[in-house]
Amino acid sequence: MTVTIALEPPRQPGVLRLLELSDAYAASLYPAESNHMTDVATLESDSVSFFVARRGDTVVGCGALVDAGDGTGEIKRMFVDEEVRGLKLGRRLMDAILERARELGLSAIRLETGIHQPQAVGLYRAHGFEEIGPFASYRPDPLSIFMEKRLS
Repeated sequence: MTVTIALEPPRQPGVLRLLELSDAYAASLYPAESNHMTDVATLESDSVSFFVARRGDTVVGCGALVDAGDGTGEIKRMFVDEEVRGLKLGRRLMDAILERARELGLSAIRLETGIHQPQAVGLYRAHGFEEIGPFASYRPDPLSIFMEKRLS
């Protein structure tokens, strides 16, 4: 079955289900103070490009690009349903986010992820992200990895 990726609103049942799965997954790996999730209201902001991956009509992945307003963006809420992992959806979502960042003229994209998510870290490294220190309102956290990709 074909998977499509498109900009869509985050407040819809399939996306909300996926965000709940993402929250539960993060809560199983990290204490609350080390979870930096973005809520749905924030994802609905004009500064957010929210991508949804669908397999048929079913939402199976998502990812957001938040324009920080300073020429950079931050990736938030990247998540692929466990049932479809291995189909390279993370890679395809990342490609869509990078394309959108270039369309917006951003100079860099940053993200925070956790040390217990080696597949996510590997995906980001494969797309040219490098480790940096905490940025924006983040504080040092031994459970967090901060990364950045400079765009030309």
